Order: sequence, then C-alpha cells, then structure tokens
Amino acid sequence: MDETRDLRLKIYKYTLLTACFAAAVAIFIVKDYLSFISGLFFGTVIAILNFTLLAKTIEKSIYLPPEKAKTYVSSRYFIRFTIYGAVLYISVVADYINVIGTIIGILTIKLVVYVLHLFNDKQYYKNIFNKTK
Repeated sequence: MDETRDLRLKIYKYTLLTACFAAAVAIFIVKDYLSFISGLFFGTVIAILNFTLLAKTIEKSIYLPPEKAKTYVSSRYFIRFTIYGAVLYISVVADYINVIGTIIGILTIKLVVYVLHLFNDKQYYKNIFNKTK
C-alpha cells in the first residue's frame, strides 16, 4: 500500500499547488478576494479529506465479501455526499466564505487527478496493481 500512499501524497501536493495558484490569480481578478480565497481553501481541504475517505473505503472494501463491500461502499458514498452538501450549505450561509471559491476548491482535486491521469506512466500503474494482487 506504500505505492498508493505515494500516489495520494502526489495528488495532495499538486492539489494544494493548484489551489495556491488559483488564490494568486484571484487576488488580481476577484473584487473580494479574501472571501474567495477562504472558500477556495475550505473547499480544497474538504476535497482532500473526502478523497482520503474514498481511498480508505476502497482499501477496506477490497477485503470484504461482495455483499458487505457493496453496503459498506454505498454507506460511505452517502457520508461523503452529505459532507459535500454541508460544506456547500456552510459556504452559502457564511458571508466570509465565497461559494464559487468553495466549488472551485472542491473541483481542484478532480482537475489534478484528470491531469495526472492524462500524463501518467502506464507502467507505474501496472506495477501498483500487480503488487496488490
């Protein structure tokens, strides 16, 4: 599992770098950039935490029987979905957090995963999956 940990750390690092870049750009573009940056980092942190929950769910469900795995994965999905709903509700209610910044923060980890997958080394992923079997 060290390979997946290393991959997750790489994703986290690039996600934080992307959020910092978006924050730097927001200073010049957004009028109320402090609330935008607050929302951006709020969304980014929640996205990283939810990505970690997803990784733990996958790692645990591999060793469960199929029916228990299905129930376990479904319940964890609704927990993550509820967390996203609560985060968006908080960003709508709180005037010091920009909703658009929160949404962009949540989407940064998805952007990083897509970009890393676009430029991935297929042999690296084959080695990871062959070691876990």
